[in-house]
Amino acid sequence: MARIAGVNIPTNKRVVISLRYIYGIGPAKAQEICTSLGIPDERRVNQLSDDEIMRLRETIDRDYRVEGDLRRETAMNIKRLMDLGCYRGLRHRKGLPVRGQRTHTNARTRKGKAVAIAGKKKVTR
Repeated sequence: MARIAGVNIPTNKRVVISLRYIYGIGPAKAQEICTSLGIPDERRVNQLSDDEIMRLRETIDRDYRVEGDLRRETAMNIKRLMDLGCYRGLRHRKGLPVRGQRTHTNARTRKGKAVAIAGKKKVTR
């Protein structure tokens, strides 16, 4: 099992797919990394030599912001918005949708489980 950027990537999958298990590396970056190192698409992680794994690890550490650093940067960006008190920061603070979505209905993912209000019943006539 290869360990890259603090993540154990699956050994029996193709390298391009396995790299996606690292936070901050998606399909495009995984493909870019493999082509820059000359690793063929059909190659699997368990077929890589120790030298290739080492080159993979060094390339990702040197050229890409992944895992802890990326998570920390994202958290700091959100914290900065909240400290500024701008609209987006207030929405983050209240736990509401940030990018203009409606909240009258929907938005349950952001707002959490619906809470029943005592005494509010639909009037039937």
